[in-house]
Amino acid sequence: MKSFIEVRRDLHRIPEIGFQEFKTQQYLLDTITSFIKPYMRIIKWRTGFILVIEGINPRLQLGWRTDLDGLPVQEQTNLSYASEHEGFMHACGHDFHMTIALGLAKRFADVQPEHTILLYFQPAEEGPGGAEPMLEWVKAEHPELLPDYMFACHIAPEYPVGTVATRPGMLFANTSELFIDLKGLGGHAAFPHHTKDMTVAAASLIMQLQTIVSRNINPLEGSVITVGKMTSGTVQNVISDAARLEGTIRTVTAESMAQIKKRIQTLCEATALAFECDVTIDYGSMYYQVYNDAHCATSLLQYADSVEGMTAYECPPAMTGEDFGFFLKEIPGAMFWAGANTPYGLHHAKISPDENLIEQNILFVEGFLRQFHLK
Repeated sequence: MKSFIEVRRDLHRIPEIGFQEFKTQQYLLDTITSFIKPYMRIIKWRTGFILVIEGINPRLQLGWRTDLDGLPVQEQTNLSYASEHEGFMHACGHDFHMTIALGLAKRFADVQPEHTILLYFQPAEEGPGGAEPMLEWVKAEHPELLPDYMFACHIAPEYPVGTVATRPGMLFANTSELFIDLKGLGGHAAFPHHTKDMTVAAASLIMQLQTIVSRNINPLEGSVITVGKMTSGTVQNVISDAARLEGTIRTVTAESMAQIKKRIQTLCEATALAFECDVTIDYGSMYYQVYNDAHCATSLLQYADSVEGMTAYECPPAMTGEDFGFFLKEIPGAMFWAGANTPYGLHHAKISPDENLIEQNILFVEGFLRQFHLK
């Protein structure tokens, strides 16, 4: 088998978006096949799969999730192993996540674990969301492969390599996409009274949306509504007949998410009435909050504190979204930030995490899973 750094670089070259990870899946399967043992078996699902590693004395089934997909980002790192797929990049560290999972598979192939280990290679984390349908498939077709506990990590650019940052309770927020389309009556800029101007309607709606968090949500329950993109119009002297808003909603509680969506519906209906237009809403993908089981998160921190070279940090929650939350909604477990030591943030075209995190986290997660026990 190649070194883990070589494996990561191979994966970095071939980023693919959600449910199109065909090359990625094949690379992972070929790598595992090169060292697979009789107590290991592969069960495919769409462009992902589960690697089942039977334990010697399996009192527990422990799950580890990795994500496979890249992002529609044009890479700007100038690395010798930069993306070979124009317009796509592993800008969120999933190449690192996959390499850590492959490292775990190799370590458990070298020494069979006591517990049964289920390595979930999940597609489409970035969108449209692979965790929820994968979990539904397991419950329907392979309920015996539902782990007792589920774990995962995500690289964190702002932390030094060797950092394990997590917390009991909410780690990441509830998130939802937001798409709003407005349709009215366009016309000549000299005759606005003959039109229903959707640029003005959209601008008015944006300002109203910004009042939801400040005036409708409990200030102690942090929430965010961001309209990141607005498109409307064609040329300067034509009043637009259509506009589209694209944004995101992030909340600490599921109740706040429901309250915000109800208020958005009211404001859109009012806009349709006030501007005599049609307004439609699409919430796209929605990710459930990553809510860590207290015992699992505390166990991660305590184990990290006992391992030389690792630093345990009980971090604050973040408004980021991760579809691993769907697993934790059904299965107790925890996710942690793995320090990556890079000045560029997640989803940045120049992000280049420190490759030293790979071996360190393989050994850390392997040790943690081997020693994990019930409360």
